[in-house]
Amino acid sequence: MPTSSASEARDENGHLIRELHGVTLAHILEYLVAHYGWEGLDERIRINCFAVNPSIKSSLTFLRRTPWARTKVEDLYIHTRTKEVSGEQ
Repeated sequence: MPTSSASEARDENGHLIRELHGVTLAHILEYLVAHYGWEGLDERIRINCFAVNPSIKSSLTFLRRTPWARTKVEDLYIHTRTKEVSGEQ
């Protein structure tokens, strides 16, 4: 279902993607790793936890302690999911 603006894009349950309703940081990270891979994440967000021996566990630990990095990861998720549900490539 296309929407009139990206900020109004909704997920399969009808929730606004930008609100991250019920989406855990672990889910966000797993989604982004599946979508981009560790290398792709490192290209988009330059932080060591994506470049040096990356793992979900170590990245979650870092992101939970580092608000600016978590914000970047959440923003990338919102951008990626919005493009996905709106049918953009």
